[in-house]
Amino acid sequence: MTERKKDEKKITKRSLPKEVKVSVRAGKAKKGERIVVIRLKEISSFTDYFIIMNGNSARQNRAIYENIEKELRKENILPLHVEGKENAEWILMDYGSFILHIFSKETREYYSLEKLWGDGPKLFY
Repeated sequence: MTERKKDEKKITKRSLPKEVKVSVRAGKAKKGERIVVIRLKEISSFTDYFIIMNGNSARQNRAIYENIEKELRKENILPLHVEGKENAEWILMDYGSFILHIFSKETREYYSLEKLWGDGPKLFY
């Protein structure tokens, strides 16, 4: 494997786009748990990054969602699509180049996106 190919498989906090960093920071501010960023650039045609986290209740999931949306809006970054905020078991925020998934613990375990997209380099917070 060439040196360049090895570097493409790495993901670091420093290498993340600003909007991904803002999203993670905003999720952490509302106590989002088990935050993971998966780079999908090389294995997906529909987005570059998944950001996955969970809260401990529907109320907390909504608070995480609202804070992420607010912080990204400050950067003039608006979602293309949002779904699931009503029951808040799985809130999906699609920003095109990155997609956020805010889960309840049970729903996160059930869908196990980290395993489904296991080929992508991961960064854990």
